[in-house]
Amino acid sequence: MNFRTDWLLLGGFCAFLFFYGLSNFGLIGADEPRYAQIAREMLTRHDWVTPVLGGEPWLEKPPFLYWQAMIAYSIFGVSDWAARLPSAIDATLMVLMIYLFSRKFLPNLQLDAALMTASTAGVIGFSRAAATDMPLAAMFTVAMLAWYAWYKTDARMYLAWAYTFLGLATLAKGPVAPFLAAVIIAIFAAVKKDYRIVGRTLWLPGIGIFLIVTLPWYIAVQIRNPQFFHVFILEHNFARFGTNLYHHKQPFWYFVPVTLLALVPWTVLACVSIGQGIGAWWANRQSSEHDLSSYLLVWLLAPVIFFSASQSKLPGYILPAVPAGALLAAVYLRRKFSSEEGPSLGIVILHSMVAAAPIVPALMIQYLLLQHRLPWGRASAISFAFATILGIALAVTLRSRIGWGGIRFTLVPVALGVAAVLRLGAPALDSTLSARPVANEINRIEKERLTLAVFRVPRELEYGLAFYRNQKIAQYESGEIPAEAHLLIAPEGSQIDIAKELPGRRVSYLGSYAAQGLDYYWIAASPR
Repeated sequence: MNFRTDWLLLGGFCAFLFFYGLSNFGLIGADEPRYAQIAREMLTRHDWVTPVLGGEPWLEKPPFLYWQAMIAYSIFGVSDWAARLPSAIDATLMVLMIYLFSRKFLPNLQLDAALMTASTAGVIGFSRAAATDMPLAAMFTVAMLAWYAWYKTDARMYLAWAYTFLGLATLAKGPVAPFLAAVIIAIFAAVKKDYRIVGRTLWLPGIGIFLIVTLPWYIAVQIRNPQFFHVFILEHNFARFGTNLYHHKQPFWYFVPVTLLALVPWTVLACVSIGQGIGAWWANRQSSEHDLSSYLLVWLLAPVIFFSASQSKLPGYILPAVPAGALLAAVYLRRKFSSEEGPSLGIVILHSMVAAAPIVPALMIQYLLLQHRLPWGRASAISFAFATILGIALAVTLRSRIGWGGIRFTLVPVALGVAAVLRLGAPALDSTLSARPVANEINRIEKERLTLAVFRVPRELEYGLAFYRNQKIAQYESGEIPAEAHLLIAPEGSQIDIAKELPGRRVSYLGSYAAQGLDYYWIAASPR
């Protein structure tokens, strides 16, 4: 294929995987609606420095995602899909940069390397989330690719780009980006037994570029908000790593299965490549032939090991490592197909099973969300049968020695799985996990705009209502009981507890939202 055809194919594939159906279900979790609302409030205030939520500074994260969302809101208006647009754009940029990098350093592999990265479960999932994980991963990936390009060519232009995108990554999520980059480069230098690499990387003009990109915002936000250093650096970086302050405790090995799942459908090939890469280190660690494999292996393992030591663990932490894993799988395939032997039968079977398996939960997602289990019956049997047929077809295709055409067949179950989730699972995702239908129901029943309060509901719902209602939500548990007439949302069967909180005030039941186990109430104004 020529360059133009490759880009058209990549563009179409990214459009489907990252952009299609962004509004099929509402914002879910706590982070998505919270970040979406912060960007809206910053835009309303015309403030590009201080992140604000509910009118108060919210200094947990740097502003890169907020800036992108503000631009999207300015162009398309405020909506949930516009809030997710930055992550989709960043993922697309990352995939295109991988294509350009591979075109130079992995010739004849560029299209497949880019497609393999785009089709990993981790990249697809976080490209559709209004969260800081994809902006960090995308900017960090471009920076690490640019650094390797400089290492191989000694062209300072690449090093300048590495510092530029490392600065953007620092604006996306903070000092974790330069720290991880330094660790990866230092370990790679140790593997190569060439510690001059570290000294050559510390290029003063590049450091200047990094500071020009990052310091203006960090200085401005500190001047306006003297508490920024304590809140952001001490609490949300050091305390988050060293303590379970934010209640995200997981076992030490947590990121091993998370990484394996994030690399689906390329998990098996990435694992084989990891084993071969470690073997190459011991056999001939200074050979330039294995430079890329060694670098990718360090890039993959360093974040996983580092964050495994953290007392606070969330799946998105290891997203910056996922592109390295996908590229490792691509390097393994290039080695196999260039030797015309292809992967062994065992690897082909395992790869086919892993690639086809996600079809089952994708087709059964409504049952998993609504019943919290995989029921046995006709629907399950059809799903398993379909996955089995896909797996057999993939294995046969790979063993037919048609090379890369067989590997590209792996994209079929990926595309089918994404389509199934968006078409079959979106209504269930929206009704059970998003505040959007709850907000729509409240808008339907209220005759005039009222203050909204919550009582003993998940914070995901509270933040979601704040975005979809565009108002600050009062929280009874925090003593925020409005004196004026207002609406209250609480879990089903909370009437007695609500009455205890509101002695002498009239409480009228308005209705329920069964999908999330919620009741709505109208609360009369407090007697004067």
